Amino acid sequence: MTADDVIRLLQLQPHPVEGGFFRETYRSAATLPAAALPSHKADRSVSTAIYYLLKPGHVSELHVLPGDEVFHFYLGAPVRMLQLWPDGTGREVVLGSNVAAGEVPQLVVPGGVWQGTRLAGDSGFALLGCTVAPGFDYADYTGATRAELTAKWPAFAGPIAELTPRG
Repeated sequence: MTADDVIRLLQLQPHPVEGGFFRETYRSAATLPAAALPSHKADRSVSTAIYYLLKPGHVSELHVLPGDEVFHFYLGAPVRMLQLWPDGTGREVVLGSNVAAGEVPQLVVPGGVWQGTRLAGDSGFALLGCTVAPGFDYADYTGATRAELTAKWPAFAGPIAELTPRG
């Protein structure tokens, strides 16, 4: 099965903001009021979920959300996720199926932590899922320039450059 097969079978579309391909698969009908979510500034669904696919030449650009994201690895090649923490630290984690090699099949990105993802190698594709709580809304999505991110996290200049293809 190819990336294009998965894109077709799961009816994925190009992500309009961060890159890759996606489809929202769940949006809770229940909502949380804005008063309970000061960092969101508006009512939000309790939770949302998407399929997310990366193939060569595509990345999930670095971005930050105010709510937690839970990533799930489904199939394909492993991916490297860069996380940049508010205290100036960072780390790279590999999502994949080879747990004996240190890959993880599930990973939480806390709200307020910058994250971006790319294939660990130069070939194949990766199908992931992402569950967000409170639910995702484009109004909550924040991106930044390569220069802004590198200024705060200079030790991660290389991965930052890879995950900010538009500069």
